[in-house]
Amino acid sequence: MRLENILALTHGELVNSPFVNSFENIVFDARSVKRGDLFVAFDETMIEDAVLNGAYGVVFDKPTQISDSEIAWIKVKDLQEALERILRFILIDKEIEVYECNEIILKLALQVVTEPNFIALHGDIQTLYKMLSSLENGASILFSPALTSKELFTNVKKLPLNPNESINIIEQTLFETSFIYDNIFYERQLISPFFMPYLEQLLHLFKVLKINFRLRKFTPIDHFEAVFTNKNFEIKEFGTSDKVLIFEKSTTLIEQEIEFLQKQATWANILYLIPFTAVESLSQKLRENPHIVIYKSENEIKNLLREHSFHFALIVGANKSILTKPLIKQTEVSLFDFY
Repeated sequence: MRLENILALTHGELVNSPFVNSFENIVFDARSVKRGDLFVAFDETMIEDAVLNGAYGVVFDKPTQISDSEIAWIKVKDLQEALERILRFILIDKEIEVYECNEIILKLALQVVTEPNFIALHGDIQTLYKMLSSLENGASILFSPALTSKELFTNVKKLPLNPNESINIIEQTLFETSFIYDNIFYERQLISPFFMPYLEQLLHLFKVLKINFRLRKFTPIDHFEAVFTNKNFEIKEFGTSDKVLIFEKSTTLIEQEIEFLQKQATWANILYLIPFTAVESLSQKLRENPHIVIYKSENEIKNLLREHSFHFALIVGANKSILTKPLIKQTEVSLFDFY
């Protein structure tokens, strides 16, 4: 890529008058730099090594000492934004189809084995550049705007609608599902029935795009994650205790998950721990639910759990790392303390 194109795309400032005017590749690791490459200095401590290895240019956003005036030194406001603009330019010429989805569908897609021409996109901008800059024409990309900037792409499609339910659930618990899809039986998959509508959308996309896939064992995806514990809230093996903490980091799924638990576990005593910052998002009906307890700080959660009897506790806005934190005595905070 020519120097003037890099400057135009990155909105960069050329701080010297170099002898070079084009670059072979864009590289982020000085150890991989070859003669003619452009080094993007996400790690400024690698700049000198990149120059010694033959870099023809350095893109930087922090104060930097020019060590070789013959190569190009390009100062930008923000390296990530600069690289996003370059990648967007590269993708314009590629014949690809880009579909956007929510975070859950994307994380399920990351656990499915597919053909090389289908990419579930996830990672930092350096990872995305490595994946997408060499992408072949005809590829299909799935991304979530919650995880990856939509500005990378000029043409984004919605997921194709699936008018009919295509997954036949044979047996289920709150956290495992046995189901049939396209006449294939998947027994006791470690995926909650709560995720089945999301999985259906993903599998329908594969069918529309004629993408071959293989489902492997599912692992937790940071949503509706079940952690079995004893009375002291020490983590036990899956299915080995009758006290389960369900962690949900996203406050946008509160009502859906509460509705699911109330419908699927009518026999159970269920506790819902909701952060104070999410109170306004609750419907009036939920605000009146006596099983909802509001917390201000994660330090309160373990104390609140100890003070209530339950089979399942849905804990929103926190993750299981709270179980390893020391117990701090707190006063219970109820929903009505904030009105």
